[in-house]
Amino acid sequence: MKKHSVQLSGHATSVCVEDIFWDTLNQLAQEKNLSLRQLLIKIDNAHNGNLSSAIRVFVLKELLQKITQNQNP
Repeated sequence: MKKHSVQLSGHATSVCVEDIFWDTLNQLAQEKNLSLRQLLIKIDNAHNGNLSSAIRVFVLKELLQKITQNQNP
């Protein structure tokens, strides 16, 4: 698990997430043609509570959606 410092909506914050979540989040940002910061702002604006947890939930939902789409072409 690593601590990542980010600047979101004018304030500095840090998140602690496992490397696999951070790497997947970077990949998802690229797929969505967003910078990592832009995607983090979207996640931050859409959640209530802990940003680290929100990142994990976002990544999980995105991957589950991909699996579902691949099963139902």
